[in-house]
Amino acid sequence: MAEGPPRGRTPSPGPGGAPGPPSPRAAGAAAGSAGALSPPAAAASKWVRLNVGGTYFVSTRQTLCREPKSFLCRLCCQDGPELGSDKDETGAYLIDRDPTYFGPILNYLRHGKLIINKELAEEGVLEEAEFYNIASLVRLVKERIRDNENRTSQALFCVLQGPVKHVYRVLQCQEEELTQMVSTMSDGWKFEQLISIGSSYNYGNEDQAEFLCVVSRELNNSTNGIVKEPSEKAKILQERGSRM
Repeated sequence: MAEGPPRGRTPSPGPGGAPGPPSPRAAGAAAGSAGALSPPAAAASKWVRLNVGGTYFVSTRQTLCREPKSFLCRLCCQDGPELGSDKDETGAYLIDRDPTYFGPILNYLRHGKLIINKELAEEGVLEEAEFYNIASLVRLVKERIRDNENRTSQALFCVLQGPVKHVYRVLQCQEEELTQMVSTMSDGWKFEQLISIGSSYNYGNEDQAEFLCVVSRELNNSTNGIVKEPSEKAKILQERGSRM
């Protein structure tokens, strides 16, 4: 009865000196070793390392390619880069831009929101967004800059305008003069209150009721130190007010 080769030893060469087929156990071990190398290689191709102005950033290829026409997508797209770029000794893509403003750019590609730290200028983020050709981000930053400018203009207008001041006058008039007085209320004068003070004297057989009329207007008759002369109707109100 013939005996086979000892276990754990390599089979003897076949006819003509050619090695014989490997044993099933050896073939399975070789296949397992090859399969163990695949996942790390796939994971390595998923991540991209960037050297932006001397600062390293790491992100996924999917994130960088979120905007198909952007500089970053053309730099490291998986189908083959459209743009050539040097790499440093670590294999990171070299990008000669300000790393301080690259953070908001990368975060926008990650979650689609524009987040800018207080110490960063929105104009700087806009400059980088235009360089990296991220159209949606460019529109978003421009809208925010425009909104901030509008709010600043409104706040400045309120500061320059200051609180509104009013001047008040109390006019004494008789009942028959009320209609004429109301008709002369112009130039910004507003009726505030009418107070009856009873009858001061008799005129013929009728009592002449008298009233106090309170009027007001905004105090804006001075511009750049030049005081405007009151109009004729305003002078009438002033004369009637001097009767008090």
